[in-house]
Amino acid sequence: MTERTDAELLAAWRAGESGAFTDLVKRYQDPLLRHARGLLGVGSPYEDVVQEVFLKLARERLELPDEGPDGQPARLSPWLHKVTRNACMDIIRSEKRRRHREEDVASREATGGGLHLVEAAETRVVVEQELSKLPVDQREVLVLRLLSERSYREIAEITGKKIGTVGWLISEGLKTLSGNLAPLLAAEPARGGRGSGIGMA
Repeated sequence: MTERTDAELLAAWRAGESGAFTDLVKRYQDPLLRHARGLLGVGSPYEDVVQEVFLKLARERLELPDEGPDGQPARLSPWLHKVTRNACMDIIRSEKRRRHREEDVASREATGGGLHLVEAAETRVVVEQELSKLPVDQREVLVLRLLSERSYREIAEITGKKIGTVGWLISEGLKTLSGNLAPLLAAEPARGGRGSGIGMA
């Protein structure tokens, strides 16, 4: 059986088929969670953000054409990711204001050599920690590229940036990320031979 398009699922849901909306949630929940977690970080309310995105979809009378500009079936992905991004940015702005107040009282303790024992299974966590330290614009494009596996065109559509700008941000972000991770992973060969690698390519 051919998988129904996003437009067909939306139409079916509005016609009273509740399972159609469930199918949309299953289709997009994981990439949206990766996007939100990449922007907000582990331990943040990123799951709540994604839940609110789907609630917004349920409330709005979003019209989706049968075909997109490329002649392929239109997808909800750009709209969902934009709503997710906007919600995350609101939280980030609020968090920055809170941190600014806290930093007036106490400086954040630096994390130095304590991360030298990085196991292969923990590499993803370490990468996410270092991602959270990047500027928001670099962090977002890297999350979409590395964790959500979005194309440059899709990232440009989601973020509203030009494709050339997306490419530059990804390049700059990767250079910073690689530089920050190098000393953390340098101990791997000494502990047991070869390092695990990040596997970004």
